[in-house]
Amino acid sequence: MAIGADTTPTPSSSSPVPRGPVTAKLNFASRPAPGVKVVSLVDGPPRNLGVDAREVLLTDIRGHQADYTLDRDAFQITSGLPPSKEEDQATGSGFTDDASIKQHYYPEVSALLLRLIPGSHRVFIFDHTIRRADPAAYRRAVLEVHIDQTPYSAAKRVRTHLGDDADALLKGRYRIVNVWRTLNKNPVESNPLAFASSSSLDDKDIIPVEHRYPAGYVGQTAAIAYNPAQRWYYISGMTGDERLLLECYDSEGLKEGSGVAGGRVPHTAFEDPRTRPDAEGRESIEVRALVFGP
Repeated sequence: MAIGADTTPTPSSSSPVPRGPVTAKLNFASRPAPGVKVVSLVDGPPRNLGVDAREVLLTDIRGHQADYTLDRDAFQITSGLPPSKEEDQATGSGFTDDASIKQHYYPEVSALLLRLIPGSHRVFIFDHTIRRADPAAYRRAVLEVHIDQTPYSAAKRVRTHLGDDADALLKGRYRIVNVWRTLNKNPVESNPLAFASSSSLDDKDIIPVEHRYPAGYVGQTAAIAYNPAQRWYYISGMTGDERLLLECYDSEGLKEGSGVAGGRVPHTAFEDPRTRPDAEGRESIEVRALVFGP
């Protein structure tokens, strides 16, 4: 069977996993007053931005994954991947040790991106985040609509990580892609991810947020204001052999007539009102990578 084929079995009516369309609350951002800079301190107090909670219809794309592409929607699903070496007790840490993750999982992510993104020729992974269900966990599911990067922060990442090659690489096509997977042994039930098609996102609804790290690095993310024209989706019951590619930035998305519809995907975890009270908490890893070419 070819890697990337949709190997997901038809959902059983007895499955506890919520399936199909659902209306759920998503936490958007209130638009800041003119001239106000929005700032977020990593591991610090909440940012100076209000929350605008809205009930939104989410379409389940399970069974229709192939209908969505990075160039139009800024998200893509691939299925049927083999177990990671990081999951193998003989070689990996089970996604508990950063050094082991970098040694075993990063090369798999790089190879996946080079295979799935036509014409790509170089990948540089600059960080990853593990999210746990434990209420005391350092990182948990984020219940706020956001985009991981902006044009400013994407170019800064290239200059920060690629050194002498940065100027040449910035002249070509470059992207930042977040590769997301669940770490649960069973299909995801609680706090699944919702994502909106980039083609339905208006630039005026993107709110830059200065992202300040404890070590002094200053990046930029984006909060999202609600717009009824946005088209929202999720994929029910994600499993460990699937990967969700979330495109945070694509330099072609800034060019008129490029065929790329923005290249930036708003996303958020959400609480599905159909989830069982005793459902297993969702755990996941996301790996963020610079992808160059074609």
